Amino acid sequence: MNTIPDAFFTSWDFNPSVLIPILLTGLLYTRGWRRLQKRAPHRFGVSQLMSFNAGLLTILVALVSPVHAFAGWLLTIHMIQHLLLMMVAPPLILYGAPYLPLLFGLPRNCLKDGVAPFLASVTLRKVGSLVTHPIFCWSAFVFTSIAWHTPQMYELALRSPIWHQLEHFCFVTSALLFWWPIVQPWPGAARGPRWIIIPYLFLADFQNTALSAFLMFYERVIYPTYNTIPRITDMTPLEDQAAAGAIMWVAGSIFFLIPLGVITITILSTRRTSVTPRKANVISPSHVGAGTKPTHPQ
Repeated sequence: MNTIPDAFFTSWDFNPSVLIPILLTGLLYTRGWRRLQKRAPHRFGVSQLMSFNAGLLTILVALVSPVHAFAGWLLTIHMIQHLLLMMVAPPLILYGAPYLPLLFGLPRNCLKDGVAPFLASVTLRKVGSLVTHPIFCWSAFVFTSIAWHTPQMYELALRSPIWHQLEHFCFVTSALLFWWPIVQPWPGAARGPRWIIIPYLFLADFQNTALSAFLMFYERVIYPTYNTIPRITDMTPLEDQAAAGAIMWVAGSIFFLIPLGVITITILSTRRTSVTPRKANVISPSHVGAGTKPTHPQ
C-alpha cells in the first residue's frame, strides 16, 4: 500500500455474495412497485422507490466500498460502517413500504402457489406479531449492538470473514426490526399508542451513549487487533478508539433524537387539534318555541 488514495481506488470488493442479492432485491422491488403504482399511486410514489433503493445503495457502500476494506484498519471507519448498516439503510428501506412491492415483484405463479399459502399460515402470523412488537424490536437491536461490540465477538468478526458477514446480517436485520415501529411501513398496523416510541427512542439513545462513552474514555485499547496492525494514519490506537466512540455518540444520538423530536411534535399537534372546540349550532329556547328547525353543519 503506497498511499491512502491508492488504497481507496483499489479496495473496492464487488463480492458476488453481497452484490447479487442486493441487486436482485432492488429489481424485485422495482418490478412490484411499478405494478402497485398503477393501482395505488398515492401509496407508492417515486419517493418510496427512491428511498428503498437508496437504502440498498447504502448497504452496498458499507459492504463493497473502501469503507469495508478500511474497517479492519481503523475502528473509526468500522464504526461508520456500523452506522450505515444500522442507522441509515434500515429506515430508508422501510420508508419504501417494501412488503407489498417485494411480493408483487415475484412471478405470479410463485406468489399465488408458493408464497401466498405460506403467508396465510396462522403460525407465521403469530411469529410476525411477536417479532414486530416494540419490546422485542428494541431488545433485539440493543442486544445485537452490545453483543457484537464485546471484545470477544468483535475480534472474532475481524478474524473470520464468515463471522463478519454474520455480524453484518445481524446488524441489518435487528435494525430493520428496531426501525419498524418508528417508521410503521404501510400496510403494517401500529402496535400501541404512538407516544410509546418516545421512551423507545430515548432508551435506545441512552444505551448508545453508554457504549460510546465506554469507547471514548476507556484508558486501554479494547480490541487487541488495532494494537498490532500497521497504522495508516497518525492516530494512535487509543485515539482511534476515542474518535470511534465520538462518532458513535454524536451520529447515533442524531439518528435517535430527530425522529423522537418529530414524533413528539406530531403528538402534541394532534392533541392540540383534538381539544380545539368546534363551532356548534346553539339552539336558543326562543327558536325552539317558535318552531324553528335547527340547522346541521354540512
